[in-house]
Amino acid sequence: MKGDVLKRLFRAVASDDSQAIQSMLSVVIAEERQLGHTKLAEQLDAILQKNTRLAKTEQFALAPQSLTASIAPVGPHSSSTAAQPLKVLSSNRRFNHPFVLTVPRDRLRHHMVLSDAVEERFCRIEREYAARDRLAHYGLKYRQKILLYGSPGCGKTMGAERIAWNTGLPLVKVRFDAMVSSYLGETATNLREVFETAAANPCLLFIDECDALAKSREDAQEVGEIKRVVNTFLQLLDEYEVSNGLLIAATNLTKFLDEAVWRRFDDVIEVPKPTEPEIRTILKQTLVSVEVGSVDWDATVQKLDGFSAAQIVRIAQNAAKRAILDREDLVIQEHLEASIQDVIVAHAG
Repeated sequence: MKGDVLKRLFRAVASDDSQAIQSMLSVVIAEERQLGHTKLAEQLDAILQKNTRLAKTEQFALAPQSLTASIAPVGPHSSSTAAQPLKVLSSNRRFNHPFVLTVPRDRLRHHMVLSDAVEERFCRIEREYAARDRLAHYGLKYRQKILLYGSPGCGKTMGAERIAWNTGLPLVKVRFDAMVSSYLGETATNLREVFETAAANPCLLFIDECDALAKSREDAQEVGEIKRVVNTFLQLLDEYEVSNGLLIAATNLTKFLDEAVWRRFDDVIEVPKPTEPEIRTILKQTLVSVEVGSVDWDATVQKLDGFSAAQIVRIAQNAAKRAILDREDLVIQEHLEASIQDVIVAHAG
């Protein structure tokens, strides 16, 4: 364990800040996993989860383990504060569809393979969140609003889930199908209600495909209602000031974003396609549960250059399935070759 991590952990324990302790323990586990101490990391994680599951349930008052959890509305005169349990939910008044979904912690994907430079930027967000009180003592704010961008399948959604896992925040995803309305002005009203609710409760608000809310206002084909939504979104980003939460937006379509959106975020991170070292790691980690026989890793990695992380995971999983269904004991080169071809054909179609 690095000395600075150890010192921050001791400071958190000394201050009796349970949330800071929880965050630092998650950092320790993540660091051990990055060092290759997978078994130790899993054991530490199991200990942490066993002792905090009840506390987490009480603290955040999450709905039953369902992705369709409802959230109770928090109005402007509500007595709720950021320290109180998470009770988010507004919904479409005509159809009673929730504007957001709360993802249970046990469904969060948090094992990512990133380049050192991108990994460091993610770690910096998590470290600043863990040290937010100490930063505030010096008049500094932790990074609260993050924009992730990159091609599809490269890990933007997983990045939000990983940050939620390492910070201990419940992940709340915006549902555009319920929030967007054909009625004049209602979409902007719904969006404001989501932001107000998130600001009043400690959570990680995740806005996937944010280009739906932040399209360029210079596009002559867009109607006035869309431009009003963009203006509202920009205003809400400016006003978003919380002490215990995060906002992460993600998009594949950066060229369609309004220019004013970029400077509203505290950090903008590109999640790129994996390079050869990351491709090799993703393959081997995905195949860790099966035996691997004769594989030309160099040739396979070269063939996967330009593939997204999600495609590489799918290829490795399909290769493992082929081996199992063929009643073979090992995943071999032929299994990987066939799985690569399947993805190429599917993508071409």
